[in-house]
Amino acid sequence: MALTTRGTHRVPAQGTAPEAAETPTPTAGNAVARYAAAAARLSLGWIFLWAFLDKTFGLGYATESKNAWIDGGSPTTGFLKFAATGPFKSIYNDIAGATWADWLFMIGLAGIGIALVAGITMRIAAATGSLLLILMWSAVLPPENNPFMDDHIVYAIVLVLLAALGAGKTLGLGTTWEKLPIVKRFPILK
Repeated sequence: MALTTRGTHRVPAQGTAPEAAETPTPTAGNAVARYAAAAARLSLGWIFLWAFLDKTFGLGYATESKNAWIDGGSPTTGFLKFAATGPFKSIYNDIAGATWADWLFMIGLAGIGIALVAGITMRIAAATGSLLLILMWSAVLPPENNPFMDDHIVYAIVLVLLAALGAGKTLGLGTTWEKLPIVKRFPILK
């Protein structure tokens, strides 16, 4: 049977019997979309992972070496104490530098970054990454250059899209990960 591909759906060509289904050949557009999604996943993963590494070791980008987490610095103090604005400023100022906030923030950055780079637990990475990004967005309301939209919201939307597309399967371990018995039993781990 001859098949044509429209997007990601296989459609029998006119005048052919649907009983003799063939495997469609991926179109160039599908490959471009898969690799673009993989590039976006790896890029966002690196953003989270780099933030973790810079704050942990004080690599001199956003965090000076004297403020490194491993040297007793607080990864939340600078942003939450001095950059927070708007209606939630006092809440964020109050938790700035709290040990529990530092640990949750750093575990989140590392976990989300590793999951995205590896292409595993994409659903959890999208949910927790989006939550972290929305919280960071809410700390600087209103955004500097727009009444409500900024890169935190855009990144959160992209994370959800990447999980929905299964972006961990291209240039990642997503296909292998999803074959694990525990992942099959608990699909939230996909």
